[in-house]
Amino acid sequence: MSVFQAPWYTPAVQRLLDLALEEDAGRGDVTSASVIDEGQEAEADIIARERLVVCGLGIAEAVFTRFDWRTRLRTRVADGDPVTPGTLVATVRGPAQALLAGERVALNFMQHLSGVATLTQTFVAAAEGAKVRVTDTRKTTPGLRALEKYAVRVGGGHNHRADLSSGILIKDNHVALVGSVREAVRRARANATHSLRIEVEVESMSELDEALEAGAEAVLLDNFATRDVGEAVKRVRERAPRTLVEISGGVTLDRMHELAKSGVDIISIGSLTHSARAVDLSMEVRPVVAGRMGAAER
Repeated sequence: MSVFQAPWYTPAVQRLLDLALEEDAGRGDVTSASVIDEGQEAEADIIARERLVVCGLGIAEAVFTRFDWRTRLRTRVADGDPVTPGTLVATVRGPAQALLAGERVALNFMQHLSGVATLTQTFVAAAEGAKVRVTDTRKTTPGLRALEKYAVRVGGGHNHRADLSSGILIKDNHVALVGSVREAVRRARANATHSLRIEVEVESMSELDEALEAGAEAVLLDNFATRDVGEAVKRVRERAPRTLVEISGGVTLDRMHELAKSGVDIISIGSLTHSARAVDLSMEVRPVVAGRMGAAER
């Protein structure tokens, strides 16, 4: 399947690519234009410099293709593959000026998305053996949500709401404006489509009781201490066994094992996207000698 047919290659992602390319090369690459012959062909290896989970190969291909349709990217691994330092991730071949102009934008995307995938895989591994979903949140980089959520899936995680229309999540500010959890749930049930699950965020046991009494179909335990999570899960299972239990807020790696064992259904983690460290990838370019078949063509 062509990268341009990939599910994540949405109009929003296309606009994002346009902005990124305009930002970095909108007025041209004056260095390459003055140093590199226009007809020079080149090929480049994208190499991992640390342990990471690869993500963003399709975005890199789209970036180089935007600069010149003659560029070709040959992947050596796939999105989702864990690699070690020195691993050849992909080889790109095409006009040298296009490769140099697209290098920074392609690597910026890949380093960030691979960082999200790598961090996600670390959290998922910490919950291994438990029947729990590790999900992201809406705490994403503005404009990058579709790609960051794709990276979470690549890392073995799951996606929470894609946007405000994707689900009902009654939070403290909603309750403050309508007076009570019960009233907020009543209004949601009366006004929203029946296909949307009604979830209520709670910050204490008393709020949990109120949400269960109101008929919430899912509860989000917000910033609960680890010692209280088990009691909250027990209370839900006894009173409303079909109600989903999610925990979020202050979820760190050192808490994952205990939280995963507590019986919650979902652990949502904002840091998967808002705090993922960009990983180290580099691109090494070499000229293509006339008549020599490049690595990207073999």
